[in-house]
Amino acid sequence: MAFTPDPLTSSPAQASATSERKIPLGSSEQDSSLSVSSVRRSPNTLGEQTRAKNILVAKFGGSSLADSERIRKAARSVADQVKKRFKVAVVVSAMGKTTDALLEILQNSSGNGVEKHDADDILSMGERTSARVFAAALKSEGLDVRYFDPDDDDWPIITDENFSDANPILAESEGRIRQYILPLLDKGVVPVIAGFVGRTKNRAISTIGRGGSDTTAFILARALDADEVILATDSDGIMTADPKLVPEAKRLDRVDVNLLVEMADSGKKFIHRKALKYKDHKIDVKVINFYDGNLASDGTRITGSIASELEVELVTPAQTQALTVIGNSLSRNPEIISELTETCGRYAELLGLSANSDSIILYLTQTENSEALYQSLHRIVLRHSEAISMTVRRNMAYVRIKGVGLEETPGVIGKISEALRMSHLNISGILTITSSIMVFVDHVEKDRALLVIKRTLSVN
Repeated sequence: MAFTPDPLTSSPAQASATSERKIPLGSSEQDSSLSVSSVRRSPNTLGEQTRAKNILVAKFGGSSLADSERIRKAARSVADQVKKRFKVAVVVSAMGKTTDALLEILQNSSGNGVEKHDADDILSMGERTSARVFAAALKSEGLDVRYFDPDDDDWPIITDENFSDANPILAESEGRIRQYILPLLDKGVVPVIAGFVGRTKNRAISTIGRGGSDTTAFILARALDADEVILATDSDGIMTADPKLVPEAKRLDRVDVNLLVEMADSGKKFIHRKALKYKDHKIDVKVINFYDGNLASDGTRITGSIASELEVELVTPAQTQALTVIGNSLSRNPEIISELTETCGRYAELLGLSANSDSIILYLTQTENSEALYQSLHRIVLRHSEAISMTVRRNMAYVRIKGVGLEETPGVIGKISEALRMSHLNISGILTITSSIMVFVDHVEKDRALLVIKRTLSVN
């Protein structure tokens, strides 16, 4: 595979001068710019209007750059927004399956393995080539363009040396973006940045790992105080289910980023949790289908932000309780679970549920109506032959540990349980779900348990 020009000899002088295209004031073309959803949340007041800077960060995924036709369509979509007086910074992924192809060649040709920093240098070529190709396509649309390569002195994304899964050094990256990218936008130049790629302080090429191009886009948007991030993908947006499995799946118009993180099976259509850590709460993200060739097209808007660090909290000051129903093959009769949860909801707040073949455990708040709740649940037990008996554990506290990527961090549950054991604190129940661990302890010991868990996980 040939790469032209040689990425190791690229120079900062990569802009092309073009004739300025003037748009008459009051023209329909100028007015149409107001319809672009990137003017964040349709500002109604003068104060809100002054905050809109008409800065977009558009990221094109590999599928949207898979062939020449798609590249031309993507380039035209950027040119359309520039003509409407938007300042557009572009982030590109590797074209099509380039990264997969490079990885396969690398693995098959390196019998004794390859060092991670060498692998990163090689794998970065997909995005670096994509930036060059897309810059050329933008120039053909009459735009002033500058592509950025990690070998350039003014490359913006600086990372640590955790090669293949590097972490951007946020303060330094944002400073370089404001120093080198923002002035270009103000001059009407479209910067094209290779996503997924970083550079260490020692100038070694690094890669950010899964969701790397989205991470690059989010960091750019933060530093530029952009109005919106637009992610062009091969999906209509975030869907209610995988359309390949459920043809009737519908697009979600809007979703909070915390709900996005908690979706149990994110799949390739969703944004990786690592990238979402860098989303600014003030800047919405819109996921659109590249097929329309229109950055203003409808899609799913992602709002809010998530904590990038672990959090340990007492979910409710109220005492909690665990109600356990024991039986045989309970899971074969979904009516039991339905009746139990519906009944609990009438008397208290249901905090969590754990079930297997022979037991169902319901965690809920402890209220003045608990006695009536027990009687109602007991009647359900008597009504179903699969159920044998029920037990109640009272006076517990509900502690939650949450953080992005928590389920992908090995050993966290072990650390927590061992620390509590060493402190002679008993765990009455534990549940896990994406990015959350729920621990139930004696209510009297809640403060000590919180302190032990925070110290163990180095949480302030």
